[in-house]
Amino acid sequence: MAKLKYRSISRRTVDALDVEKDTVFWDRELPGFGVRVYPSGSKVYIVQTRGPEGPKRVTVGRHGVITANQARRRAAVAIVRIKAGEEPGLSPAPRRKSPKVAEVAVRFLREHVEVRCKPATVVHYRTVIDKHIVPALGGVPIAALTPKHVADLHYGLRERPYTANHALNTLSQLIGQAAVWGLVPEGANPCRQVQRYREGRRERFLTDIEFRRLGRVLDEMEAADEAPVHAIAAIRLLMLTGCRYNEVMTLRWEDVDLGAGELRLRDAKTGPRVVSLSPAAAEVLAAVPRLAGNPWVIVGSRPGQRLSSLYDHWFRIRMRAELEDVRLHDLRHSFASRALSLGESLPVIAKLLGHSQMKSASRYAHLGGDAVKEAAARVADAIGANILPDDLAPDGTAASVGSDGRGSSPSFDPRQSTDIDTLVCRSASKSGAD
Repeated sequence: MAKLKYRSISRRTVDALDVEKDTVFWDRELPGFGVRVYPSGSKVYIVQTRGPEGPKRVTVGRHGVITANQARRRAAVAIVRIKAGEEPGLSPAPRRKSPKVAEVAVRFLREHVEVRCKPATVVHYRTVIDKHIVPALGGVPIAALTPKHVADLHYGLRERPYTANHALNTLSQLIGQAAVWGLVPEGANPCRQVQRYREGRRERFLTDIEFRRLGRVLDEMEAADEAPVHAIAAIRLLMLTGCRYNEVMTLRWEDVDLGAGELRLRDAKTGPRVVSLSPAAAEVLAAVPRLAGNPWVIVGSRPGQRLSSLYDHWFRIRMRAELEDVRLHDLRHSFASRALSLGESLPVIAKLLGHSQMKSASRYAHLGGDAVKEAAARVADAIGANILPDDLAPDGTAASVGSDGRGSSPSFDPRQSTDIDTLVCRSASKSGAD
């Protein structure tokens, strides 16, 4: 005789059940109440108890359509009625046909994403849904989705961990919105059972030599008319402001105030913000040709339109500069890393980059390690000069003792620092002079 399987039936335990053949798990707390699990991942709540005419088994409801707590309450009533010789009273109201994932996805995009998100974000959601979610799960009724369905989708994208996790997050949002609409039970989200892949954060920062090489290539390509002047200006602005790609590409002349040295971005990722312009960035903007009737700073070839994409131009530029692995977004990272190396604090860097939360800027914290070590050495050497015996004291190169008896750190020599503005904007000055 097969050994009976018992569990404390709850949403969490039922979600986790996975079998190779049909199996019934009985509840430890309510005798006669159980859940039948199929290899397909489908799960139904059942009641089995003895009435005056003998044993009787009936179905209470399907997991995912009703919750474990709802099933338990129905089961308790059914058990009492069966033992009394009555009908279990489980005839439910006519069941609505569950819409398929593809149908819910259309409504999710129309009524949720398009209403709440910016156009670029809408395109991103639509791409994930059309390319990954609908092809894999579009024909499955949303109320019948199981953790196995979700796990198969996620595993199918395992070679691209970020894409796999993003598809999983998007599907989870879609199911959550379906619960708001009453299409699935509240809290019945099979995505919660699937563990995300580990994502390696990619960090690439330009060195001084790479900045010089890139600046030289921009000069050469501009002089030889091998890239549009507006595309080159956009790349220089990305380096000199730390702005996001779309913030530069959608910049309008009415957002630029060269007198105040500011960009007033009305629709940045985190809301309206003001970007302070360095003299070099202002020089780049002053040298950008303005086209009559075109409101955009970075204009395209079509009258009245902006440049739609910078990626083709960037590909040719970075290949010539021998920066094959550098993305446009890495220019923003490089701006932040240089700010940190020059001693700027994380709150200031967050403000420069337009981050709404400090944790977004904290990814750069480890870059200050060398600067912190150097500062620690300078401080310790200054103190050591006063407290250590002569044979153990620093040689005086890191610290000196002033006339007041206090240690002092060597003064900062700006001639030894690398000025990104100078590296990037040589030709911008020439264009402005012309």
